[in-house]
Amino acid sequence: MPIAIVTGASSGIGAATARRLAAEGFTVVLSARRADRLAELVTQITDAGGSAVAVPCDVTSDESVAGLAEAVADLAESYGREGGGPDERVSLLVNNAGGALGLDPVEHGSVDDWQWMFEVNVLGTLRVTKALLPLLEASEAGTIVMVSSTAGFIVYEGGGGYSAAKHGMTAMTGTLRLELAGRPVRVVEIDPGMVRTDEFATKRFRGDTERADAVYAGVEMPLTADDVADCIAWTATRPQHVNIDRIVVRPLAQAAQHKVARGPIGRQRPTS
Repeated sequence: MPIAIVTGASSGIGAATARRLAAEGFTVVLSARRADRLAELVTQITDAGGSAVAVPCDVTSDESVAGLAEAVADLAESYGREGGGPDERVSLLVNNAGGALGLDPVEHGSVDDWQWMFEVNVLGTLRVTKALLPLLEASEAGTIVMVSSTAGFIVYEGGGGYSAAKHGMTAMTGTLRLELAGRPVRVVEIDPGMVRTDEFATKRFRGDTERADAVYAGVEMPLTADDVADCIAWTATRPQHVNIDRIVVRPLAQAAQHKVARGPIGRQRPTS
């Protein structure tokens, strides 16, 4: 079974992606800070007949990321000792760990919030990519999927810090693809728009569920974590010579970053 690593796997898009990749036949290395959540997910995946291993990791720590890389290398080596071939190599990295804090205008922006967003979204992705790239290249059929955002190429009021961080991630993705040209590693970017998960908006507003719920108020069927996981799995399972550079995925209700329809879609509206 090929080995896939998913960062930020304890909830939301990361957890959904881990479940989907396990169903696609990957042994999934689940990485996030919350070990208890990872253990629960391992149980879910194995109970469903899949294969998963939990490796707690904080992407803001060089030491922690080094530990992740070592654990993945050990897993691949154990497969080798058992007589595994190319199908058991480290073939996929999903850089999903990230997040947003606050919705302040630039003039009142929190330096601490901006620093956290850069540390997790940009530098965390850099750390993990650097650490695992040698294993991906050694597989001779590697894929790196960067889970960024439409905020990576479009700005909006109150989103300066998050947009700046995701712009940085998008720039890193394009640069990496150029630098890896001629080497056996694909680089894919997934840019979701409005996705309703169990934690993203709540964390952004520091547990204020009322503000978090207001983001999605009246929006018929925002994307789910499973929708994004479906896109990730599709790109990762194309023939190796096919590189899907970028997928931009939004719900039907969201025509653009600033244009969101709130209310029923495709139903007869009352006339009075």
